[in-house]
Amino acid sequence: MIFSASSPWLILLCLLVGAGYAALLYSKKAPWSKPVNYGLAFLRFALVSLLCWLLLGPVLRSETTTTEAPVVVLAVDDSQSVPLFSPDSAALRRTLAGLDAMTARLREAGYDVAVRTLDTAAPARLAATRFRQPATNLDRLLTDLQTGYEGRNLAAVVLASDGLANEGRPPVFAEFTHPVYALALGDTIPRRDLRVTDLRYNRVAFSGNRFPVEAEIGYDGFTSGAATVLLRENGRVLARQQVKLLPNRRLQRTTFTLTAAAPGKHRYEVLVEQQPGEFTVLNNTRNAYIDIVKGRLRVLLAGAAPHPDLKAMRAALLGNDNFDVTLVLPGLAPLRAEQDYDVAILHQLPSRTDAGRDVLQYVRSRKLPTLYVLGAQSDFGAYNNLGTGLHVSPRGSQTEDVTPAVNPSFSRFTLEPDAVARLRDYPPTAVPAGDARLGSGAEVILYQQAGRTRTTRPLLAVAGPTGQRQATLLTDGSWQWRLQEAATHADRADTYDRLITRLLQLLTQDSRRKRLDVYPTQDAFSTQDDVTFGAETYNAVFERVYGQQISLTLTDEQNRPRSFNFTNRQDGGVLHLGPLPGGLYRYTARATVAGQPQEDRGEVLVQDQQLEATASHADHNTLYQLAQRSGGQLYYPQQLQQLEQRLLQAKFKPVLHTQEEEKNLIDEWWLFALIMALATAEWAIRRYSGSI
Repeated sequence: MIFSASSPWLILLCLLVGAGYAALLYSKKAPWSKPVNYGLAFLRFALVSLLCWLLLGPVLRSETTTTEAPVVVLAVDDSQSVPLFSPDSAALRRTLAGLDAMTARLREAGYDVAVRTLDTAAPARLAATRFRQPATNLDRLLTDLQTGYEGRNLAAVVLASDGLANEGRPPVFAEFTHPVYALALGDTIPRRDLRVTDLRYNRVAFSGNRFPVEAEIGYDGFTSGAATVLLRENGRVLARQQVKLLPNRRLQRTTFTLTAAAPGKHRYEVLVEQQPGEFTVLNNTRNAYIDIVKGRLRVLLAGAAPHPDLKAMRAALLGNDNFDVTLVLPGLAPLRAEQDYDVAILHQLPSRTDAGRDVLQYVRSRKLPTLYVLGAQSDFGAYNNLGTGLHVSPRGSQTEDVTPAVNPSFSRFTLEPDAVARLRDYPPTAVPAGDARLGSGAEVILYQQAGRTRTTRPLLAVAGPTGQRQATLLTDGSWQWRLQEAATHADRADTYDRLITRLLQLLTQDSRRKRLDVYPTQDAFSTQDDVTFGAETYNAVFERVYGQQISLTLTDEQNRPRSFNFTNRQDGGVLHLGPLPGGLYRYTARATVAGQPQEDRGEVLVQDQQLEATASHADHNTLYQLAQRSGGQLYYPQQLQQLEQRLLQAKFKPVLHTQEEEKNLIDEWWLFALIMALATAEWAIRRYSGSI
């Protein structure tokens, strides 16, 4: 369809212009015959009229209609628990082959059939599925399908699973716009099994102290007798206990009490000895990873005046057994000069009221690593003279409301993905309006975000060499963060607490002035995580240098080494080792800095969690509820033909998509060819007839 924004009456004007031009040119006597003259006049009339019409900007509108077939997705749970709870592996393979055959027949019926697994990389044939996923997140699988097919003709999802989900929220609570037909795999009859279902322990213990490790033992298929539970370290049995297997219970608890050994990270293994007839021993073991330290970090928490921040930070630190906090307030809780501290938090000190002068003198004389919290009572001139790596120039008493935004390139410690999401939801707090300039070597942990705009102004920054680091938080309203997080999350203000504790741990890292510092970016990793390391190198005056070749040797508990080589970069890139088997690893890093060999050592924990073996039977009730809530139905492998008939009889309709496209007619190649043809024909006839 062709149309123009101009009045259609202008087309008559175009025709008149063409006719007038042709009459003016061919009304005189010509050397050729009248028929030829009329033909030439018509060609000129058509050419001029067409060119005038193109000046009106005609547009060509076209409509394209496409048909989208109904989509049926076969989502297969390829986790380790599916074959574990399937009594007959051959029957499981027959079920997968039946799904392949059903897929072919649905496609013949006109359905668009897609296949997905937990990691989305489904094999070409479901019969070739390898059940290797170490965890099951059915909610993410189904939610990603709904999101990925949004706006498309998703008719139904067939979920083949055992119903066991050990990550994410229960899928029965999700809302779906399409029916989910569940194909129940596995056996719901509990097998004869002993397992360690849970361990409870403090992750930090102090050298020489006694600490408990409580083990929860689950069992099925046992009505009498006793189970032997061992506590081991490096294969050596530290304790042994007997747990009675009562007929009317499925859980028992037992507690081991240990004396903390030498400082360092220790892995304790709790093992239930195998008994005859157990269907698996994968869940008979769990590990407790405990960091044994020499003593608590002594924290001096001082403020210019009582403030909610002090209470929030004190609560965050007291929730961690690794900290001993002393609160100092001028006129209320005086400083005890004879007491030693490892790190200080100074809230609005230095102050405009000159409060807390003795605290400042004490911190400077002891050269304590310090976290400065700036606020309305802060003396910014005195603060700028402290050499913290940050220079703040406020505009009078003006403030701006900002929210925190994580610096993704900061790698000294990392925040979990859920923590980053929580930070984005923190309420705005007031910061000094003005300029905040970073000094040499300073790093930003949190940026200021104004509304939806992330700025380059720091909100939380750290600077200084190892053992003498100084950090600055440019708001005295962080208590609101902890308050809101505690109100909106049942698991308390974990993100706020971890941020404060990790920050103080960073400030108090080994005070030896190492020229090579290699460190894991997290306290502990799981076997599914990408294990990452950060690295820093310093010259003779302890200025950071980059581009150094670093070799890293990682040794597991069986003294098997793995070697890696990398270069530390200025952008803060980390070394990615990929997933590692569970255990306690010791590492040695070596580099040559300014011609001198340097070495650093440490430990990293990788926790092995047998999530797929924590149950002894499949959970078909979850699948039933999921199918009922979404408008689908539960089927069993022997009902595959009924499931196929249900999908075919549903007669899901294709969807017609109409797309309208508009483009300027002058852009069409055939129109250019027509204009050239008219002009060429007129020229050729005139030439042939004896005149140009």
